[in-house]
Amino acid sequence: MGGRRRAPFRRGGGSRGEPPAAAPAQRDAGITREWRIIQALSGTDVPHTKALAMCPDAAVLGRPFYLMGFVDGWSPMGSIGLLPEPFQSQPAARAELAHELIEGVVRLGAVDWQANGLSGLGRPDGFHDRQVARWTSFYHRIRAREVPGYDEATRWLDRHRPLDFQPGIMHGDYQFANVMFHHGRPGRLAAIVDWEMGTVGDPKLDLAWALQGWPENTTADAGSVGYIDVTGMPGRSALLDHYATRSGRQVDDFDYYIVLARWKLAIVLEQGFQRAGDDEKLRSFGPIVLQLMRDAAELAETSDYPEAR
Repeated sequence: MGGRRRAPFRRGGGSRGEPPAAAPAQRDAGITREWRIIQALSGTDVPHTKALAMCPDAAVLGRPFYLMGFVDGWSPMGSIGLLPEPFQSQPAARAELAHELIEGVVRLGAVDWQANGLSGLGRPDGFHDRQVARWTSFYHRIRAREVPGYDEATRWLDRHRPLDFQPGIMHGDYQFANVMFHHGRPGRLAAIVDWEMGTVGDPKLDLAWALQGWPENTTADAGSVGYIDVTGMPGRSALLDHYATRSGRQVDDFDYYIVLARWKLAIVLEQGFQRAGDDEKLRSFGPIVLQLMRDAAELAETSDYPEAR
């Protein structure tokens, strides 16, 4: 889980990022990746933890590790279902949190990743051409049950592509769970955290990752998107418009990104479900996977988004 250490609504002190002692060796590369990204974000307007020092020598603590700076703020994951004041008692104030979440994607997409030393971090050329083959291969390695909608969504993704593609820094798991906010109003991002899935890819996929389950109507008793109550926040279309205005990018192809996000997330969570054993949290992924894949297939079936030529 990288270097994140969370108390309910506060993060204090410098923190250390290292994989668990029992983690496979490839997790060490994830720590190096996280370090490289937060180091590259230095001097940009992307909120992030300060990169202090990196130790690649496993002999020191048993695994490679890095030190990151202090972030004084709160996490939406700090207390499930409860936001700190004034956001808990003032639903209208939550719009600030939603807009800031989207601003994080806008800012990431605006960073000159090549000038900031991230050439070679990912393979942006052919990024979307590889998605279906890569994740289909992964899914077939873990497949142990039927997941209705998988075949339909996969075929649709194989025939469609974005209208355009502008490579940029991509978090890979962008959502409220992986950001922190400054205390009090206005709601402002304090840091984007947990970069082990970060790459140079398509920031609009981060946008879809954050919005794939977001309701259109949030005016009253909208309920939770996973772990956070979105009542009082803007609906999905309004947030999409906010992104388009702030980034200057078109969003006419957003159906493609939503189908891809739901399909890919279903596959990622299916791996956890197949490894669950007696772990209740991982077992809870089972029905979530089925719903995500159904939703991906339903949107693929009803979307009028044109096939690639």
